Amino acid sequence: MSIRTTTRAVLGARLRPAGGLRSATGLLGGFAATSAAHLGAILSGTSALRHATKPALMPLLAAHSVTAAATAEREAPKLLAPALLLSAGGDVLLQLKNDTAFLAGMGSFAAAHVCYVTMFVRRGALTDRRRALVVAAAYATAWAGMIGQLWPDLGDLQVPVAGYSLLLASTAVTSAGLGWRTGLGGALFLLSDTLIATQLAKWRELPGHQFWIMATYILAQYLLASGTLRAEEQRA
Repeated sequence: MSIRTTTRAVLGARLRPAGGLRSATGLLGGFAATSAAHLGAILSGTSALRHATKPALMPLLAAHSVTAAATAEREAPKLLAPALLLSAGGDVLLQLKNDTAFLAGMGSFAAAHVCYVTMFVRRGALTDRRRALVVAAAYATAWAGMIGQLWPDLGDLQVPVAGYSLLLASTAVTSAGLGWRTGLGGALFLLSDTLIATQLAKWRELPGHQFWIMATYILAQYLLASGTLRAEEQRA
């Protein structure tokens, strides 16, 4: 092999990760900017911007996650992008504001949680059984208390909300087994959807209720995605 060929090969190996890093950083910046624009639109009441930015959030995070993993010369967990894209489908459907779309959106999010739970379990989230049982008992208590309080006010949505929230709690339990970052993400996801459930039950809303729903949701998804990638890095 000639010196020129060897030099090109070495430079190419150096430039590919650098280009990938710029792409991953740019996608993360796009996700952060879109998140800020969306939350700002909620606060300002700009419905057009709010509806335009929401569907872009999770695809940007999914693209960033896949690109960041590739930059580190690893493959992103196969269920991470589907979990985020199914969440994006739920985001779109919930914007349609009718009962059929709401149930379909809930189904899309339920499928996303199945992806998350499966992914976390495959990565050893339940290896420490004693810790997993303690965490599961804590979330089961919280879930039972939440459903018990909301149940009388949910009407026809009692069973769908109870079933979906059980899947959501399962994500919270299994995410805790992968590290503090994913554990916090799972807890915030549960908090975000609990705030939605209080809306469905027509409870009194917090000041800036919709802002807190989306702020906790966006942060939850980022922590779940980045925490999963960090756990993969530690395993490698």
